[in-house]
Amino acid sequence: MTILEAVIMGIIQGATEFLPVSSSGHLSIFQHITGISGDTAVMTTITLHIGTLFAVVIAFYKKIAALIREFFLMIRDIFTGKFKWSTMNGDRRMIIMIVISILPLFIFYVFRHYFAAVSSDNDIIAEGICFLYTSAILIIGARCSKKYELSGRSLKTSQNLTAIDALIIGFFQGVALLPGVSRSGSTISGAQICGMKREDSVEYSFILGIPVILAGALSEFMELGANDVKVDVLPLVVGAVVAAVAGYFAIILIRWLMKSDRFGIFAVYTLILGIVVLGVGIYEHVTGTLISDII
Repeated sequence: MTILEAVIMGIIQGATEFLPVSSSGHLSIFQHITGISGDTAVMTTITLHIGTLFAVVIAFYKKIAALIREFFLMIRDIFTGKFKWSTMNGDRRMIIMIVISILPLFIFYVFRHYFAAVSSDNDIIAEGICFLYTSAILIIGARCSKKYELSGRSLKTSQNLTAIDALIIGFFQGVALLPGVSRSGSTISGAQICGMKREDSVEYSFILGIPVILAGALSEFMELGANDVKVDVLPLVVGAVVAAVAGYFAIILIRWLMKSDRFGIFAVYTLILGIVVLGVGIYEHVTGTLISDII
């Protein structure tokens, strides 16, 4: 892997991790075109995901600091017998809901090897189908959000979700383990389906992603550690830094798009991309020729 390829993948990862278009799907397509596969592709993906975590921490540092402080206060109250569900403040309730949203991932974890295989193989038909799925859930989420707003009902915030809402969002996040299914798009849409405010759905989605992405990267790295993977360190570092910078600006962009109600553009984008990728995948199967061989 060259530094140029690392820069390109860093931009792709940083932008698409937070824009609801699937970072794993875009990385998988780029790696498919350039011929990067196997353990090298997995190691690169892990490093780029770590880079985007820094973008989230920088963008939401005030909220994250408040949640960390409240977490330790909650632990103290649990051990001293002062913890009460009925008297939780907003930050403490958000912590509990994030934990509940993570629980469905344990079910999807059983299929982790299948998800990894789909992401690193030489077939992009699955990615095409998943892009179409992303487009569908973005449309459904936007319509549900409009319906709630027009009904005049009080929309939920990230601090007053119910346990059922958190589980629904967690289920959408689990499906996003497939390459081509956007994690941010899935969780934001899931939150909108549950009646959450648009801006709060973005905040909840991105902060929820911190422990999930970190745990996923650690798990993949530990499994990869058993293999003798030889990857140049410099391109990985460059890619991670680029991913962090691109990710930060992507967060700013998506906040603006949500406030201005222009989120639907991503549904159109993933629909078109899904059709194109699915078409290329079918062409490769019919002709027996990979697009990387042509390019």
